[in-house]
Amino acid sequence: MLRYRFLFEQMVRRELRQKYKGSALGVLWYLVNPLVLMGAYALMFSVLLRVANVPDYPLFLLAGLIVWVFFSQSLLAAAPSLVQNAPLVRKVRFPREAIPASVTTVQLATFLVMLALLLPVALVVRDVLDPALLLLVPIVAFLFCLALGFSLLAAVLNAHYRDVEPILGAALLPWFFLTPIFLRVEDFPGVAEHAWLGDLLQWANPVAPFVDAVREVVYAGVAPPAGQMLYLAAAGLGVLALGVAVFRRMERDLAVIL
Repeated sequence: MLRYRFLFEQMVRRELRQKYKGSALGVLWYLVNPLVLMGAYALMFSVLLRVANVPDYPLFLLAGLIVWVFFSQSLLAAAPSLVQNAPLVRKVRFPREAIPASVTTVQLATFLVMLALLLPVALVVRDVLDPALLLLVPIVAFLFCLALGFSLLAAVLNAHYRDVEPILGAALLPWFFLTPIFLRVEDFPGVAEHAWLGDLLQWANPVAPFVDAVREVVYAGVAPPAGQMLYLAAAGLGVLALGVAVFRRMERDLAVIL
């Protein structure tokens, strides 16, 4: 990837241009999406259903939503990326990982923009100015590793089995509602009576600890526990290693099947 860094940079630029080509708002659409979701879900859970009793709930909700939007959009965009770039794969010799990696990098850039806009609001509303904010750097780095690992898996599997993209789109919806974005894990129905259910929601879902870690730093202004940081590192690097291994094993046939 370092050897072909110029090509990778051009792929990222092309992806940015294509993503917002012909759009009046351009990259602002990425900011509009989580804001609209925040407004709708804040109205539903804190006003209509009254199941979320959390101070400054819109900020609490948005801190989780931007993590999920980055992760889910990375997977949805990466899954068809190799198929869409089939002529390039067949004709040019370069690291094929660069294609899904460029898609995930574009999503990272827009995630960082949203995070940069959220932080000043959190500082004013929640007064979270604390050295714990520095932990956002490793948290985001491990989150990118997690998203990139899953993106590599989604891209190469979809190139071999075209059912992967629609299955992924369907699977992300229940995954979304099982992630503690709207409620804290301890507020989920049944968790108070069954502690194991809380552990399952928190640790069996690889996205949940990242949502919780970002929220603890941005919303609560505290550092995540050391055990949680170790989980983030293990999950991010572990999924990335798995994604790279599977991708390299299956990429040999890409020029033939695409």
